[in-house]
Amino acid sequence: MPTNGANASNGTKDGSSRFDPNFTQHVIDLMSPETKPRHREILSSLIRHMHDFCREVELTQEEWIIGVNYVNSIGQAYRKNRNEAWRVCDYLGIESLVDEINHKIVTEKDLSPTSSTILGPFWSPETPFRDLGASVVQDMPADGQLTFFHGVIRDAETGAGIPNVVFDMWQASTNGKYDVFDPENQTRHNLRGKFRTNAEGKFWFYCIKPTEYSIDTSGPSAELIALMGRHPMRPAHIHMMVTHDDYVGVTAQLYPRDDRWLETDSVSAVKPDLLLDFKPAAKDDPMGAELDVEYDVRLLPKKFKPDSTMLMGNANGEQATEKV
Repeated sequence: MPTNGANASNGTKDGSSRFDPNFTQHVIDLMSPETKPRHREILSSLIRHMHDFCREVELTQEEWIIGVNYVNSIGQAYRKNRNEAWRVCDYLGIESLVDEINHKIVTEKDLSPTSSTILGPFWSPETPFRDLGASVVQDMPADGQLTFFHGVIRDAETGAGIPNVVFDMWQASTNGKYDVFDPENQTRHNLRGKFRTNAEGKFWFYCIKPTEYSIDTSGPSAELIALMGRHPMRPAHIHMMVTHDDYVGVTAQLYPRDDRWLETDSVSAVKPDLLLDFKPAAKDDPMGAELDVEYDVRLLPKKFKPDSTMLMGNANGEQATEKV
């Protein structure tokens, strides 16, 4: 019969395990027979990995208490527009890894849809729709570079342009702040906009060239990267969320190809197909844009993957009862 660890053979001389070899399975077996199969699979693996981690590093009781207090501090730091647990997951590369795992089904089918990557905490469900060709720049910063952004959204199977796709974009201003955190300089919905593709799947609008910025260096998440000796910098990026009722959505961040922080992005979210090439705009651009950037998006029909239902609510600062 499994024990609760009381008979562990810590430090034996005959080469046997220093720890009770039955303890982990005993904890797993405490789950009820009625536990759902997927819940059992996930929790069993979690328990095994956590127990192996504790044994591998020979975690002390003091170190365990530090960890408990740190987890508590993550919850205490939570508020709307500040999802601290999400930030910690980003610093540890977990959200990017989950995106990669969920993207794997596509590569196995020899298709090439646009990569998804982290959503980040600054998406808003209240972003207004704007006409094609409109500018999202309501408050132009002194050092901003007006950019003509355009492209085509295509079916990853057929290559055909997809009409009526929603291209939802948002970005920080050149001071590294998003509108909701910068009321002194930005009006609500500055540098945000939703656009619908035309009959050929084309979209176009004006924004500014993005600039690099540091993630907030207060709170538990900042303590974590300081402990690891890592910088908090994010490469310049433009967020996009591309959706259509008949296609698997893509949520990603688009980066200037020459940004100096690409290789060491603090949240490990850069992927090769998400890089942008900024070029001089046409001299006769009607809005007087300085730069031009073209980026096409490839979407998969929904038959390849079900929708994720909890991601948006969590991103908007809501406390969901389930996790993606």
